[in-house]
Amino acid sequence: MSDTASNKKLIEQIFAAAANPDPAVRDRALFVASLAEDAKWVVTGQYSWSRTFAGKQSIMNDLHGHVRSRLAERTRTIAFRFIADGDFVVVEAKGDNVTREGLRYDNDYCLVYRLEGGKIREIREYCDSVLTEKALGKFPHGAAAG
Repeated sequence: MSDTASNKKLIEQIFAAAANPDPAVRDRALFVASLAEDAKWVVTGQYSWSRTFAGKQSIMNDLHGHVRSRLAERTRTIAFRFIADGDFVVVEAKGDNVTREGLRYDNDYCLVYRLEGGKIREIREYCDSVLTEKALGKFPHGAAAG
């Protein structure tokens, strides 16, 4: 299998495991296992969430941990398009989430994954920044960033 095909298959499997309608069954284990220790997640744009989360621990604790603290259930993001070219896999996806206050948080995403040796090295996130701050609030001042 080519790098392009294997990278695309891995990202498809990650999204399939995490998109189950039953929150108790949603599984992020493959994502966590596939994330390089020195990976970075870049939230693009010019708003309070815009920053680079450097390292697996920062991605899981600072970014995902804060998102989890704001949602009523485990996050659910449903991918509907995967485009792969070599080390890059681009995913178009839609969130299916509710905040603890009962607000819908169904953001539209374009996520660009860069892989190397079967590990996710970088993720660039493009989304509706206005919706993010409306539903989840501003990202905490002074929170970790790379």
